[in-house]
Amino acid sequence: MAEEQTEQAANELDKIFPPSTVDEIERLCKEHKFTKDQKEKFVERARMEYLKDNFEPGEVIGIITAQSISEPATQMTMRTYHFAGSAGVKVTYGLPRLIEIFDAKREPETPVMTLFLKREHNNMEDARKVAEDMIEKSVTDVSKRITINLAENTIEIDVEDSRRVGTVESAVKALLDGVKEVDKVRSSSKGVTIAAKPDVTIKELQKIREKIMAVHVGGLPNISNAVIRREGEDWVISTIGSNLAEALKIKEVDETRTYTNDLHETKAVLGIEAARSLIISESFDTLQQQGLDVDRRHLMLVGDIMTMSGDIRSIGRYGVAGTKSSILARAAFEETIKHLVRASIRGEVDNFEGIFENVMIGQLIPSGTGMFELIAKFEDVKPEEEAAE
Repeated sequence: MAEEQTEQAANELDKIFPPSTVDEIERLCKEHKFTKDQKEKFVERARMEYLKDNFEPGEVIGIITAQSISEPATQMTMRTYHFAGSAGVKVTYGLPRLIEIFDAKREPETPVMTLFLKREHNNMEDARKVAEDMIEKSVTDVSKRITINLAENTIEIDVEDSRRVGTVESAVKALLDGVKEVDKVRSSSKGVTIAAKPDVTIKELQKIREKIMAVHVGGLPNISNAVIRREGEDWVISTIGSNLAEALKIKEVDETRTYTNDLHETKAVLGIEAARSLIISESFDTLQQQGLDVDRRHLMLVGDIMTMSGDIRSIGRYGVAGTKSSILARAAFEETIKHLVRASIRGEVDNFEGIFENVMIGQLIPSGTGMFELIAKFEDVKPEEEAAE
């Protein structure tokens, strides 16, 4: 009998909640050792909260989402920067960052990576070493001086660490390979010497020197600085600049938690689903930074809309809004004349299936009770019955 009641209760839960929620309810009831009455009260409260979070068929979720995000966004500050770490990694927050995300900008104003370390390397010493090794180093960074010797028509590089001489030499050779003004590149225990041809002018030597100064010889490209900080039990590295593909190759880095704030780089390295998750988390964190509470599911809907095509589309005339099937909906957003003229040339037809276009012409919107048509069949009434009435 008890088993039948338990099975019946489980079936009742399955009718109300999805399987994952049923499992969570059962786990919590066992964990807190609820009695039968306590469990019933708990399930009823969960049911009320679950139904409260549901939406009715035909509800205009897109409009509600737009209002839910844009209304709090009007309270955001125009220029906000967050300083991460003692060295002050300045990260764009506030309205500029929200615009960056929803406009799907190719390059964020402040590209930043957040790196977590694997458990065996989660200590200050390893974190500091990884941070130091990541920073991009050019010939200028590893040299005491880079001088032009006019007497011998050479450029001389004095390298700080003799162990880097070979690296500098190979990098310089790769840069100057095929440059007609250069005769040869040779190294010594102290540095590297670039010998120019006799007819090379001082101006040309200076141009070659400037090129050499910027040559990459160590670290990860695009990483200009890195700072470490403690977050709970984790040592976290924040970088100015982003190079996710190379950062994930570092053996000490936990690739399951490391991320960048660059949407397009995330998509290129980890795929479109990772980019969708980043859109949701970054927009949620940006709003939370200023105490604005937006339902996460609304941000999930925006993430879905931006990435549903397999690529990242902006919320704008060149993205989501510009690809709507309705001519009037496109024209109502931006570039009205262009959309109307183009539609007339192509002979496009607007079927008034959306919300915007029906509002524009004062027609009942296809939502709620307006989402369906009612057809009624009445019995024929005889003329004499009509007269009697």
